[in-house]
Amino acid sequence: MQQVDSIDIDVLVPYLEQHVLGFKGPATAEKFPGGQSNPTFKISAASGQYVLRRQPPGKLLKSAHAVDREYRVLNALNDSAVPVAKVFHLCEDTQILGSMFYLMEYLPGRVFWDSALPEIADNAARARIHFQVVEVLATLHSVNPANVGLEDYGRPGNYYQRQIDRWVTQYRASEMGAIDAMEELIVWLSAHVPANDGSLSIAHGDFRLDNLMFHPEREEIIAVLDWELSTLGHPLADLAYHCMQLRMPSEGLAMKGLAGIDTAALGIPSEKELVTRYCEIRGIGPIANWEFYLAFSFFRLAAIAQGVAKRASQGNASSKQAQTAGAFVQPLAVSGMQIIKDGA
Repeated sequence: MQQVDSIDIDVLVPYLEQHVLGFKGPATAEKFPGGQSNPTFKISAASGQYVLRRQPPGKLLKSAHAVDREYRVLNALNDSAVPVAKVFHLCEDTQILGSMFYLMEYLPGRVFWDSALPEIADNAARARIHFQVVEVLATLHSVNPANVGLEDYGRPGNYYQRQIDRWVTQYRASEMGAIDAMEELIVWLSAHVPANDGSLSIAHGDFRLDNLMFHPEREEIIAVLDWELSTLGHPLADLAYHCMQLRMPSEGLAMKGLAGIDTAALGIPSEKELVTRYCEIRGIGPIANWEFYLAFSFFRLAAIAQGVAKRASQGNASSKQAQTAGAFVQPLAVSGMQIIKDGA
């Protein structure tokens, strides 16, 4: 078993008993399936069930796998209207498990991996789930960062230029071969960054259906998961990223999109309806430059996939599917360029 798939429970239990109020062993650890970045484990202890998120072992790209930032934002949003899991402890001492980690509460619920929601029999319920997603996103973007102690969680201004620079750097660091569509996308995005409109919010960075925990029985989000890429940024980055996921193929990826699906027959709202609902809640008008925001989302996901593929080649990826991630880089870049050519 690779180190990324396991943790030393004999070391972990006495550490948590000392640092987490009420924690008591013995305990077992089981790695959750899926996820490409920070390995996540269900900890079943005498005192209850918990979730542990850790950095993968080995050499990491700069600023990647920031579980300390995840912990901070979850702790800050604990008393807000944004549904998040409660966090208990952050361990920055890499000598304990070999990498930084944090412990949070375990919430039983449902995670949907297919945007068509085949496990939901009722069209009205499907509609409620999809509208709930953008409603929670709008709630997050309505939080004033200063009111929850996150005013320094990211740099204000020039968000998209900084993001392009960051992900180009990350992509170059993990590049394993030339991809023409990625080069085209990088050039176009760099030349078409929208003027700064002053919008600033807590941006999740990976806001998509399978990063949301729903109530076991109701169409209600009980926790937004996986905050590794969160920062202070432009709110439309999250909205476009979610809509990009809905535009993805319905087959071939871990997260199934809606491309080629008759969404109306399933009761699923259109992208326009979802964007309109989001704008209504936030009190903003129609969105300009939508093709830029979508194309950037495809570029960033392609850069992330390239990083996953690079880690897989080094034996540090946290999911078996990581080894196939490199095959998606070119198609994602091509899709981004297609949006630019066709318009959103």
